[in-house]
Amino acid sequence: MILFNNVSFSYENSEELAVSSIHAHIDRGEFVGIIGPSGAGKSTLVNLINGVIPHHHKGDFYGEVLVCGRDTVESSCGEISHHVGSVFQDPESQMVSTVVEDEIAFGLENFNIPADEIETRMAEALKMAGIEHLRHESTAALSGGQKQRVTIAAAIALRPKILVLDEPTSELDPQGSRQVFKTLKRLNQEYDMTILIVEQKVMLLSEFCSRLMVMEKGRIIMDGPVRQVLEHHDKLLELGINCPRVVTLTKLLKNASLYSGEFPVDVDEAESVIRKIMEGAYDQY
Repeated sequence: MILFNNVSFSYENSEELAVSSIHAHIDRGEFVGIIGPSGAGKSTLVNLINGVIPHHHKGDFYGEVLVCGRDTVESSCGEISHHVGSVFQDPESQMVSTVVEDEIAFGLENFNIPADEIETRMAEALKMAGIEHLRHESTAALSGGQKQRVTIAAAIALRPKILVLDEPTSELDPQGSRQVFKTLKRLNQEYDMTILIVEQKVMLLSEFCSRLMVMEKGRIIMDGPVRQVLEHHDKLLELGINCPRVVTLTKLLKNASLYSGEFPVDVDEAESVIRKIMEGAYDQY
């Protein structure tokens, strides 16, 4: 679905590379989390996928990015948008309508979706984003978190093959963030949608994603299954990435020679680990 072939990019009037020598491929149906410290190149990476780079952000572009077999340099943003849906960190930067339902309908109408299907998709997207009650509200009256959910609903209503999101839960509380991730997981499983998400909340990524990419200074320094990446606990902390508490706990248990198995990725798995350790300890007496 996505191929980076030795990709480097520097923004106009900048001497530093925002991303450097990126080699990566993302297959259909993957759910990929992208993490790293500020300035690591995460947003640049996703903007290379949706065509924002190089069509809107100018600079020096090297290498090749293929999306669904199409070169993003040779394809317009409009052409790419038929395959890639985008949700940016600042929802206001991509909102164009004054009423919620008009915002969601805007993209569908531009894609020439039949009127009866527009209604079906709109209702489904509003429900999946948990904002059915906001359908007739003014976008100007919404909170930051509500606006973010509207942009997510507008993106998923188009049912793109690929969905890229840049810190979509930054304005949301824990409950709202979890609801967004549950929605993304459903899209991934039911529609086989390929999802890439830049996110600071590593606990949610570890629970819902199947793969993690770690970036530092414009390069991908780790890329693999969630458990495999979380094993590099010390390196993640060195980068300033807050590891899930279940991982930190497991690391301490491993250091104390109390546990030698795989790292848990959620609370349920961590509970199972603790119970086995406790049962083993009681068996000694």
